[in-house]
Amino acid sequence: MPGPAARHLAAASMTAVVVTPRKSLEGWMGSRFSIANAPGDADGGSATPVSADGYFVTADHVLAQSTGHHVFVAYRNGGAIRTSSARIVWRSAASDLAVIHAPFPTPYFYQWSNPQAWQPVGTPVIHGGIATGAATPAGKLSSELSPESPFSGNRRFKIDMPLRPGDSGGPVINARGEVVGINSAVEFLVPMETAFFIDSECIRPNVRALEEIIEHDRRSPRRGVN
Repeated sequence: MPGPAARHLAAASMTAVVVTPRKSLEGWMGSRFSIANAPGDADGGSATPVSADGYFVTADHVLAQSTGHHVFVAYRNGGAIRTSSARIVWRSAASDLAVIHAPFPTPYFYQWSNPQAWQPVGTPVIHGGIATGAATPAGKLSSELSPESPFSGNRRFKIDMPLRPGDSGGPVINARGEVVGINSAVEFLVPMETAFFIDSECIRPNVRALEEIIEHDRRSPRRGVN
């Protein structure tokens, strides 16, 4: 079961993505760390820091309104929230994944769980989305996640914890504090007037391919231009 160390990392590295026509988040960031307090003209969700040098993975649909708008990240950084404009490095609507980069150090970040390990149904997890991650009890995988192969691509799996708007793009974290996948969507069964929660859908990227995207961007002359 994910314990205090995993929850501490989730809290210390919690990240919001804000998409807005505004050129700055000045006047918004305060003591409360919630997308609910963002400007009324903003959209966004969560992100998952995956390196020490400002790379984040998020859900592609979090960036749905980014054309012609500014993208910012608000990174908890262990408690002292840091904000910056962010550059979209890569995105895929088909897999609902994206990579963004912010030009500052991110010392609280996640390692990926072992790509070659089979993750069975019932594997204990928590999640780090900004809407409910800090308050949601531990849950578990409700579908298995097979080992990665060079051709496995991005894979979908399910967890038994409900997500809310704002949680998309946040990490699903195992008992060792490693990120298993990325929050994507929540599923409800709606018979007549009553909605029953079924599962939340998450995405496991091909870690090798994702790391190649990030490494290629590190070598790019565009790096640091946000």
